[in-house]
Amino acid sequence: MANQYAVIGLGRFGLSIAYKLFESGQEVLGVDVNEERVEESQPYATHSIIADSTDADALKSIGIRNFDTVIVAIGNDIQASILSVLLLKELGVKKVIAKALNKLHGQVLKKVGADWVVFPERDMGIRVAHQLLSPNVLNFIELSKNYSVEEVKIPDRMLYKTLRELDLRARYNLSVIAIRHEDEINISPSPDKKMDDGDVLVVIGENRDLERFANLK
Repeated sequence: MANQYAVIGLGRFGLSIAYKLFESGQEVLGVDVNEERVEESQPYATHSIIADSTDADALKSIGIRNFDTVIVAIGNDIQASILSVLLLKELGVKKVIAKALNKLHGQVLKKVGADWVVFPERDMGIRVAHQLLSPNVLNFIELSKNYSVEEVKIPDRMLYKTLRELDLRARYNLSVIAIRHEDEINISPSPDKKMDDGDVLVVIGENRDLERFANLK
């Protein structure tokens, strides 16, 4: 079942998130005060509307509290960004992700209720969307259109089993290239290495296989 996302602010960062989520089969609402941006975003979202996210009534009218996650990707208007996050939390949105322009802006966003603050660099939107779609993925490097390296939290069902027992190559078509535990990393771990609580697998493979593995419970 698809999740519902709203992306407020349809600049490059917001559009890159909207497109990645939409491409992955999620329901995406694009929101911006700029009519031209809303028109440009239509191929990248399920719906796109013109609305002022600093207006509580406007947010209520689009049913913003019904969305699973709202991403505030407003560009250079720090005041609008902060006020939008504040209103979204007051209206009961469970998860609000906000783009920060600098450290101080990020601190204020946290104080007014943002659940996750990001400091985007080039194409960071795709990374954020990827982690939203696969919460167990802590980091990833896209090697090509079809292949990536990912850091994935160990699912509970795999705790205390060895790599040999897990046999990820046969079951998921993935190769384990390292195991990270806090600040320590074990390169090319032994097949007899047991998975401990807090271990993170560094795996390489096709994106479809990585996605299947990352969404295991």
